[in-house]
Amino acid sequence: MQACDLLIKNCSILTPDFQIRENCFVAVSGGRITQVGDGAEAEAWQAHEVIDGEGNLVMPGFVDGHTHTCQQLLRGRTADEYPMIWTRFLVPFESSLSPQDVRASARLHCIEMIKAGITSFADAGGVHMDQVAEAVVETGMRAAICPSTMDTGNVVCGEMKHSTEDCIRLTEELHKGYQGAGEGRVDIWFGIRQLMTCSKELIEKIVEKAEELDTGIHMHLCEHKDEVSYCLQNYGLRPAEFMESVGGLSPRLLTAHNVLLTEKDITLLAKWGAHPIICPMANFINHGFPKIPSFLERGVVPGIGCDGASHIALDLFTQVRALKAGTMAFWGLPVFDPVAIPNQTLLEMMTMGGARALRHEDDLGAVEEGRKADLIVLDVHGPHMSPSQRPVNTLVSSGNSHDVLHTIIDGKVVMKNRQLVNLDEKEIIAKAGEHMEAVIARSGI
Repeated sequence: MQACDLLIKNCSILTPDFQIRENCFVAVSGGRITQVGDGAEAEAWQAHEVIDGEGNLVMPGFVDGHTHTCQQLLRGRTADEYPMIWTRFLVPFESSLSPQDVRASARLHCIEMIKAGITSFADAGGVHMDQVAEAVVETGMRAAICPSTMDTGNVVCGEMKHSTEDCIRLTEELHKGYQGAGEGRVDIWFGIRQLMTCSKELIEKIVEKAEELDTGIHMHLCEHKDEVSYCLQNYGLRPAEFMESVGGLSPRLLTAHNVLLTEKDITLLAKWGAHPIICPMANFINHGFPKIPSFLERGVVPGIGCDGASHIALDLFTQVRALKAGTMAFWGLPVFDPVAIPNQTLLEMMTMGGARALRHEDDLGAVEEGRKADLIVLDVHGPHMSPSQRPVNTLVSSGNSHDVLHTIIDGKVVMKNRQLVNLDEKEIIAKAGEHMEAVIARSGI
């Protein structure tokens, strides 16, 4: 008899090649997957905690590759609004946030993700990011976070803009205080909010410091026309070309949105191993159609991001279905290509695509022995899921966040039977509501 911390038995699993294998078990010890085996072999394990899978599906936890935890308190405000949302809403909102507001928002953000099966996320940055780190530790989530770094541009409110030196100092202090916090679940990265609000000097320093600290860089890239125009006017280069010129294109770079990329731009990202994140709903509503087929042709499988909760729920099922429809409508149908973006690719984007972007491709993204036990158990018995001739297709086309029964992060069960294990959901929601009202009054939005 072998001992383990957690045993999930009587389950199916999503294999690393995105097939479904039935009648299995998963044993977890020390935060990692110890064994994935056939159902009968589960009797060889004695577990501290047992989850009966009841024939449901164990799969890797989803990774949200681009989000804004502070925007939880902006929910519903930015939909159906004319541009520029950045100057009219985001700047006055974010610059009005207190540390307590950020903590309340981040806690709510984390529990929404846990209930949606998202076990890891990359935050593009904001103010008081020490409070986000504290919320990640408290809730059991895994995250790569960075301050919102900007030293130029027309941002004049509050604490959003700093001197070049202070931008670097703030990130270094956050890194010193929180890198590896939560038993290794917190990573501190450098942030480039956008090229229009960061000087060349700051970007060069970020590239240098990220290499020195061996950490990542999170930036918005080719999100909208103004950014491309700015780079062409100031540097004579497109954004991706500019990042290459300062040594910024590398496997430590995560780029969000990636809409207005040329074929040459995509080739550059692929050449240097940068990690693109696609934000389907935000892109389609505000920016355009990313060139998904061009990424895939170059062997690049992007990750998926929700881009925060200001206009949509934190639900990767919703995002990938939007991406499927948008990619087919814009790229597939005009050339009669029914597989412009296959369902298995969408599953890879939700899991391993994000794991690669968070620099955890060896630890996350698959139900496989030796990897971190960031897992979810999905109810596949509902009338929208069962029976199915092709379960993988049904998983993508019909699955939703409410099908997530159990969420496990770093080997610890943080949600069981849709109930948060160590967190008071009602208290967190109520507290966030109180802070939302205060921010609205303070910011004037």
